[in-house]
Amino acid sequence: MMEQMLSQIGKTFPLQELDAGEFKHLKVNGMKFTIRAFEAEGLGHVSTMQAKGFFGLMQMDTLIINPKYVDLPLLSYDRVLAAGNDTLIFELYDTQESPCDLSAVDEVKQNAATLPTHDLGEHWYDPIKLPQSLSVKGKKPHRIAFDQTAKDYLSAFLHSAAQAAPCNPAAKMDKASVYVNGLLTHGGPSTDVFKKALGDEKTTALFRHILFGTKI
Repeated sequence: MMEQMLSQIGKTFPLQELDAGEFKHLKVNGMKFTIRAFEAEGLGHVSTMQAKGFFGLMQMDTLIINPKYVDLPLLSYDRVLAAGNDTLIFELYDTQESPCDLSAVDEVKQNAATLPTHDLGEHWYDPIKLPQSLSVKGKKPHRIAFDQTAKDYLSAFLHSAAQAAPCNPAAKMDKASVYVNGLLTHGGPSTDVFKKALGDEKTTALFRHILFGTKI
């Protein structure tokens, strides 16, 4: 699925892979992580993180798109398969200079209204999380529908990117840094895991340089 998503992005915004250095392969809490980062021409920073563990019983895919050249929100995608459950999460964070047209994403969310929703609880970043964010959780019978929703959501986001206004890259990264620094300060599900395993300094480098590209 991750390769398909990268292919989706690359068709409109050619990808150039960046060196993830020591973070390319990590082992944390029994999970093996493969991490990649890209510069997407005309779009911004893209990263992927794939993890497997517990004898293949748990798999997790993460995709992050941090737009730098067009005025769009930051996108975070997670897909987790564990204990017979299938969880799909798309979150959009307001790192924009001005509001943009996300009607295509709205339509995908409306089409997914029949899928079983997943309550993520309350978090410090909720004030900047946009209403187009989507979270569903189901079982194996839902997998095909979840796959299609993931493709449609990313396609809608990329359509919005192709129509979005250009922006000031430095100012855009400053806004994205507010979110990334918040993760490092206040924590989050994956942030806390990495901090415990790698320490504050390496986790900061991983997040700023590789996952979100706010400092390259």
